[in-house]
Amino acid sequence: MTLSPSIQEQLQRARGDLRLGLPIVLFGAEGSALAIAVESLTAERLADLRSLGTLELALTARRAETLKARVYDGDLCRLAVADDRGLDWLQSVADPSDDLSSPLKGPFHSLRDGSALFHRVAIALTKSAQLLPAAVVVRLKEGATLATQMNLSTLPADQIAPTLASLSPMTEVSAARLPMVASAAGRVHVFRPLDGGEEHYAIEIGSPDRDKPVLARLHSACFTGDVLGSLKCDCGPQLRAALLQMGQEGSGVLLYLNQEGRGIGLANKMRAYSLQDQGFDTVEANHRLGFEDDERDFRIGAEILRKLGFSSVRLLTNNPKKIAMMTGCGFSVTERVPLKVGETPQNKGYLATKARKSGHLL
Repeated sequence: MTLSPSIQEQLQRARGDLRLGLPIVLFGAEGSALAIAVESLTAERLADLRSLGTLELALTARRAETLKARVYDGDLCRLAVADDRGLDWLQSVADPSDDLSSPLKGPFHSLRDGSALFHRVAIALTKSAQLLPAAVVVRLKEGATLATQMNLSTLPADQIAPTLASLSPMTEVSAARLPMVASAAGRVHVFRPLDGGEEHYAIEIGSPDRDKPVLARLHSACFTGDVLGSLKCDCGPQLRAALLQMGQEGSGVLLYLNQEGRGIGLANKMRAYSLQDQGFDTVEANHRLGFEDDERDFRIGAEILRKLGFSSVRLLTNNPKKIAMMTGCGFSVTERVPLKVGETPQNKGYLATKARKSGHLL
């Protein structure tokens, strides 16, 4: 029956449940487990989880490194949660906002025996839900029964990682002409992934020739820079400069990808900004939160350009990783067009970090 949800649709439902503070049930060859995001966990649900079994806290290796907790599972850390550790402790371990004022959160007991599959899946799902990457996991004896009784989302753990790693197909849902300051000949296309995730936009300037390399930019959404005119980054000036250049040349495509904060979401981006106010740079702040330097998926841009009929680009970027991604997706990048605008006294350190740690050509 096609009326049953696909694995992609189940994942989208699970993201919503985690954001609401609901647990999800994961099952696999080694049994089943409940997983719930620490960020949205309540004291009442924590007590209910304790009644079902032993609690284990899943963190990324990045966060564990900050906490000086031992990592035995490569990319993640599993911590035993003692009976006297309450919600405040769990949330302080997951959220680095008070690390400097309260650095002693241990001692920690890192787990090394058994499978980390459920924990790895829980971390991946909290990341994809744009929550702090930390989850409480409780192994269950009768997971299927519990899921049925409590109407909880149930997912096959072994299918989640490959599904999250694959790119959801995109479909264009609408398009319309939009005169803009940069060009009166503007058109906005709205693309929606079939898994129900964030929509992305293609702003087409003029009528670019599909048989020639198109002047293109992959621009990640930046509410603070694009809308508020933040001086902490160069995103707003890059957006306007790219559109202006396309307007001056008479054609181009700007892809506006909803991957705020290098893919961690606006709430986590504000957490990173708060850490920057404590003296950490962009990359260090992301690591302390438990994220990688950059969590974005630029394959989305390649998919949209292909849907629009393009196969080669002149890429407006300072980021060599975007060029590598486009090439890896089968696009010919005939030229890298530099986009060096928007330096301010407030973002000089940020730009220096992008050059030094992320390889940007500035």
